Amino acid sequence: MLFKLEDALNEIRRGTAEIIDEKRIEKLLTAYLKEGKTYTVKAGFDPTAPDLHLGHTVLLQKMALFQKYGATVQFIIGDFTGMIGDPTGKSETRKKLDKETVLANAQSYKEQVFKVLDPEKTEVLFNSEWIDKLGASGLVELTTTFTVARMLEREDFEKRYKSNTPIAISEFLYPLLQGYDSVVLKSDIELGGTDQKFNLLMGRTLQRTYNVGKEQAILMMPLLEGLDGVNKMSKSLNNYIGVTDEANTMFAKILSASDDLMWRYYELLSDKTLSEIEGLKASVLAGELHPKVAKELLASEIVERFHDKDSAVNACEEFNKVHKQNLLPTDMDEFEFEAPIWIAKALVDAKLESSTSQSRRDIKQGAVKIDQVKVEDEQLQLQSGEYVLQVGKRKFAKVKVL
Repeated sequence: MLFKLEDALNEIRRGTAEIIDEKRIEKLLTAYLKEGKTYTVKAGFDPTAPDLHLGHTVLLQKMALFQKYGATVQFIIGDFTGMIGDPTGKSETRKKLDKETVLANAQSYKEQVFKVLDPEKTEVLFNSEWIDKLGASGLVELTTTFTVARMLEREDFEKRYKSNTPIAISEFLYPLLQGYDSVVLKSDIELGGTDQKFNLLMGRTLQRTYNVGKEQAILMMPLLEGLDGVNKMSKSLNNYIGVTDEANTMFAKILSASDDLMWRYYELLSDKTLSEIEGLKASVLAGELHPKVAKELLASEIVERFHDKDSAVNACEEFNKVHKQNLLPTDMDEFEFEAPIWIAKALVDAKLESSTSQSRRDIKQGAVKIDQVKVEDEQLQLQSGEYVLQVGKRKFAKVKVL
């Protein structure tokens, strides 16, 4: 693929928080343009949970961009380091994961990442392959390359040390082992989030220590904000859009983002070029394009990426049917309960609410409907019949009370 160097660099810089040794990246791109010489871009993922969300795909998008510009991606699944647990940002030692859980999660990752990455330009690697071979003597040698004092310069370690919160020796090993991945693989560039800076720099340090003959460039991406627009995208905060979310759910979640957050998602998640995004922004500012239409374009692009084009079209139609015309969705989960059943319990059993107390709060706030009519009585008992329960704008269920 032919490209202009400056255009490529602008796209690589897009949305980045920090680049260390950009000159090296420029040299790698130039060598590819002039000589067809490929290079390697590394990123590691610890399979601590089975599913990825769009926050994880920020890195995947940047990796896919490098693939367009001549890179082979080294996609590292940290099946060894995942059992230790990355201490980054943690106020206490992580719980150790068992091998079976890590491997099951790793398989799930492999199935999800190729929705974004080109499999022909991707090497999927498990870091146990070389860490297991390191052995006790190799591990001891690795620990001599860094001092405890340097390790305690890391902010989260420093805070825990000063507050007398325990730090396991294994947690000191984590950044060393991540850096050792770069030694073994002789990586040219490593990508990671801003919270990974210490670990990413370790790769450069160890490549120098082990005389690899190169020092990897580093590109750091910001942590993607969740749907609340404030906190980072996280399942625990329930502000996430899952890669495995059903198409209609994914579409509706993206449409629920604020207009400001939409442009952030365009920058970090869209395949559209910077000039195309600027064109959309200009049209919205000029009043030529409604922000909702711009948001629908983004939602359709992302749904098509993780599902297919037909799913994106159907999701858009379904969203407009439910939200514009105030009609019910075509597909709803169905449940059967014995009469009578308390409305708060029915909402929990229909998987629309997490608890009866949350059900009661939502009823008080007017967020719960039965057959599109607001529920006002939080003590309501549902008698025999068929009902459509609704919480907010996106949660629906058909209920048959026998």
